[in-house]
Amino acid sequence: MDSIGTNLRKTVKSYTSRRIKRLVIMIITVVVAFIVLAVLIFPFGWIFYSSFKLSETLFSKHRSSFTFQNYKFIFQAGFFRFLWNSVFICTIATLISTIVSILASYVFSRKIFKGKKAIFGSVLLGQMFPWIVLVNPLYIIFAKIGLINNYIGIIFTYIAISIPFSVYLLVGYLNTIPKDLDEAAIIDGCSQFGLIWRIMIPVILPGVVAVATYSFIQAWNEYLFALAFLTKTSLKTLPLGLNQFFGEYTAEWGSVMAASAITTIPTLLLFLFIQRKLTSGLTAGAIKQ
Repeated sequence: MDSIGTNLRKTVKSYTSRRIKRLVIMIITVVVAFIVLAVLIFPFGWIFYSSFKLSETLFSKHRSSFTFQNYKFIFQAGFFRFLWNSVFICTIATLISTIVSILASYVFSRKIFKGKKAIFGSVLLGQMFPWIVLVNPLYIIFAKIGLINNYIGIIFTYIAISIPFSVYLLVGYLNTIPKDLDEAAIIDGCSQFGLIWRIMIPVILPGVVAVATYSFIQAWNEYLFALAFLTKTSLKTLPLGLNQFFGEYTAEWGSVMAASAITTIPTLLLFLFIQRKLTSGLTAGAIKQ
């Protein structure tokens, strides 16, 4: 009986010790996650909070009332035009880039042709050098064919810089899909484009969403190409419009914060939308064997 009691106490002690260790690990994990989350969220919270403060009182210790003066000022300064330019350019570039990437990735994944590895390697090569080296040659080319201060030039640039990674990502998705699915669809009378639209896109929807998001955000935040190719005020995008609130010696911090908040909101809404699409896309296109 004593040995049974001893073993029971040891078991209870061991179980209690494991529970305590798990509890401590969980508490530490929650605390660390909360700290990391706070560090990540604080800058955005500060931007939105400061956007309702005047520049004179932004860094003051004294309390000041909230105001929409900063938002009123930036829109009077033509910031809505910058917003429209960014939305238009990024949307068109994302749509074209995503469509081209889907078609190109399908060809690389499913078709067999001469020089396939070399061509695919050249596509990947586009991700291995900084895009800044393309500014001068592209500027010279665009200047000669009249694409400076033109939507077409900057859209073409954004499409070109987003396609290499997009193709690489989608090829990885398509390589995991059995080719029997293609053959079954073609036997049932599905055309090549019908196969891509009706079968492949639903199956690789998470990859398509990821590619579209990557292309949009890259174009939305891009500054250097826009600075070189768009010199007219009426054609400038949000990053260029935001830069105009910085003077040589001072900055309109209230306006900068309001402009930054407006620049951030579309990407936040995009991510909220994408979370649902990614979850539903994991089961979309499931087939019955």
